[in-house]
Amino acid sequence: MEAPTAAVRKRPRGIYLLPNLFTTAALFAGFYAIVASIGGRYVDAAIAVFVAAILDGLDGRVARLTGTQSDFGVQYDSLSDLVSFGLAPSLVLYNWSLTHLQAYGPGWGKVGWSAAFIYAACAALRLARFNTQVGVADKRYFQGLASPAAAGLCMSFVWAIENGNLYGLSVNEMDFVSPIVAVLAGLLMVSRIRYYSFKAWPLSDRVPFIAIPLAMLILVALAIDTARVLFVITSLYLLSGPVMTLWGLRRKRSERAQRGTGKGLS
Repeated sequence: MEAPTAAVRKRPRGIYLLPNLFTTAALFAGFYAIVASIGGRYVDAAIAVFVAAILDGLDGRVARLTGTQSDFGVQYDSLSDLVSFGLAPSLVLYNWSLTHLQAYGPGWGKVGWSAAFIYAACAALRLARFNTQVGVADKRYFQGLASPAAAGLCMSFVWAIENGNLYGLSVNEMDFVSPIVAVLAGLLMVSRIRYYSFKAWPLSDRVPFIAIPLAMLILVALAIDTARVLFVITSLYLLSGPVMTLWGLRRKRSERAQRGTGKGLS
């Protein structure tokens, strides 16, 4: 049998443009946040991180809608998240407040940069764990606080204090609170506490009527006082994880007790 003379054309290798443009824009926003914080523009830095979070939420949806998902996109998105929601928030916090702790002594200075490093390291660990659980974990829940949510908490904290409208507290009064916020957000990222992911919501194209007025009220509140409302929303989401986890443990304990009672009566 004569061998075929025509060479088989291989599909040209490349990357999908549209979703990776969103990822690149998110990466740029995170990088800009770092540069802005170095220049002392902390509100701009905080807003840039929120812009990165919006773009990060869009790139995956664009990839799924256009059928352009790829392993490259997954890895690139993870690296972008590390910059935008790991390094950027930690450096913004450090330049904004944590670096000022060294004025209270060398020991306090170490506390400042250590808190920033703990946050960045926990974000990296969180993203690495998330990548190994793709296709295995329940998509309805995150194991640990998602890095965009942790970044949102830290940046809304910075934004609200810079605006001088977070319960009348000033930047100087926050020097000893900032390490707690950074470490708490970091540890929650690597915890086993479950957080609702909202990936399975809404369950259909229809939503309850109350959702429209509620969304309208949230938009009006954001327009009136964006920083403080964002801080309240992210704080409530942070608390929802422990509450939901404790409620789940209590329900399982109750179910075990009922099964044990049933066996005893049989």
